Amino acid sequence: MAIKVTMPRLSDTMTEGTVATWLKKVGDKISEGDILAEIETDKATMEFESFNEGTLLHIGIQAGETAPVDSLLAIIGNEGEDISALLAGGDAPAAEAPKADAAPAAEAKTETAAPAKAATELPKGVVVVTMPRLSDTMTEGTVATWLKKVGDAVAEGDILAEIETDKATMEFESFNEGTLLYIGIQEGNTAPVDSLLAIIGPAGTDISGIADNYTAGGTTTASAPATEEKAAPAAEKATEAVAETSNGRILASPLAKKIASDKGIQLNQVKGSGENGRIVKSDIENFTPSAQAQPAATATAAAPKAETAAPAAPKVFVPAGEVFTEEIKNSQMRKIIAKRLAESLFTAPHYNLVIEVSMDEAMASRATINTVPDTKVSFNDMVIKACALALKKHPKINSQWKEDAIIINHHVNIGVAVAVEDGLVVPVLKFTDAMSLSQIGASVRDLAGRAKNKKLGPQEMEGSTFTVSNLGMFGITEFNSIINQPNSAILSVGAIVEKPVVKNGQIVVGNTMMLSLACDHRTIDGATGAQFLQTLKQYIESPVTMLA
Repeated sequence: MAIKVTMPRLSDTMTEGTVATWLKKVGDKISEGDILAEIETDKATMEFESFNEGTLLHIGIQAGETAPVDSLLAIIGNEGEDISALLAGGDAPAAEAPKADAAPAAEAKTETAAPAKAATELPKGVVVVTMPRLSDTMTEGTVATWLKKVGDAVAEGDILAEIETDKATMEFESFNEGTLLYIGIQEGNTAPVDSLLAIIGPAGTDISGIADNYTAGGTTTASAPATEEKAAPAAEKATEAVAETSNGRILASPLAKKIASDKGIQLNQVKGSGENGRIVKSDIENFTPSAQAQPAATATAAAPKAETAAPAAPKVFVPAGEVFTEEIKNSQMRKIIAKRLAESLFTAPHYNLVIEVSMDEAMASRATINTVPDTKVSFNDMVIKACALALKKHPKINSQWKEDAIIINHHVNIGVAVAVEDGLVVPVLKFTDAMSLSQIGASVRDLAGRAKNKKLGPQEMEGSTFTVSNLGMFGITEFNSIINQPNSAILSVGAIVEKPVVKNGQIVVGNTMMLSLACDHRTIDGATGAQFLQTLKQYIESPVTMLA
């Protein structure tokens, strides 16, 4: 059966997209995962892959054309299938009736079309809001926090909810105005992209049929919202204490949560000044812990004095064991990290190559470079630059595996692993080989800083062809990483260690660093990986060669 493919929302602010290039043409066979087109959003040009298989029967938006999100982009189905009903706006191909029974066929068509129209037609002013696709790899999202409740007035641009994706927690704003009539996915619940998230429309509109149709269609399993209103005094009391949701979650912006965590502030002690009592950055920065009353002191003051009472016998302290566990719900980021690393480890045959590199020349060169005003270069920046140059000489390392081919990337985009509060993200330095050491240093600091504050856009974490992971700053001398697919290799960088080394037959004090290269044996043979490490070693041990 033919399937309509619509213009995706590839960023949280995207309202329309431009088809930069079609990579398939009408009549081509499509497999799940094939790249259909390159779509230009308000932030970047992204590859859009197919989630269906079949034949490309129709292209609705030509290359160079711009259309709103959810416009008809393409139709995929069986070869030769009739798609006239879909092109006319229906949901199923029209059945061809025999010519002799033209009149009865027309009547039957009218009778069957009416219920379909009634099922899909929305009351005037009512808009169905679905779980957005906030990154090109997002397949499901978790509602972290609702900032509006059923019955609230919603204006265009208002933040409806915080959506947790596989990469970050993002604020999702409304593109419509009206009253929030229905919430389809409760806080903490996870649902696939395009599931019924909410319904917005004029106050008092009956939307029961709309919600029932979506539930029956299997696009969401979320329960209907509670319609009973809470007593006013109870609501006021909850607001005065701290803004909490029905399941105990505290309403706070991601930045406020991060600052509170860094300062060791408990959010339940902070009174929010934002919308619906939401805690924002300024609330945390201006928070002053109040002195806690001492129960013991109060009890002592309240108790009558007993001058004749005998002194209490000293108690011997006996440590009491306690079984204590804590359950932390997996964030969407942690779920995706677990899924992808498991897929990488168990599908790609990993092997590791280790090499020791002398860092004496690199240390001297870095000290000289950093004497230049407004220049700050780290050893990690030097390793990244050396990797970029070595990849140009050994393009097989800069590759990815596909079942029917090996893709060799002749552009170099290096991903830099950055540890964040909820896990790990990999911002990407595009065209790293063309960047200077100082440009790499500035870019890495900017990306790492915004990654830790969850300010990176999805497009800044896509398109890597090789990855570098550095734990040297934690004193780790050697480790092995899991490949960040679809890359074919990842470099693990250890700490610089001062130790005795042999130079020109003499034992002297030297500085060395261990590098471990994890390779996918499907694309990289052992000798190929070893040659890459030899070239990398030459660049790092003679940094002046990277400036040529």
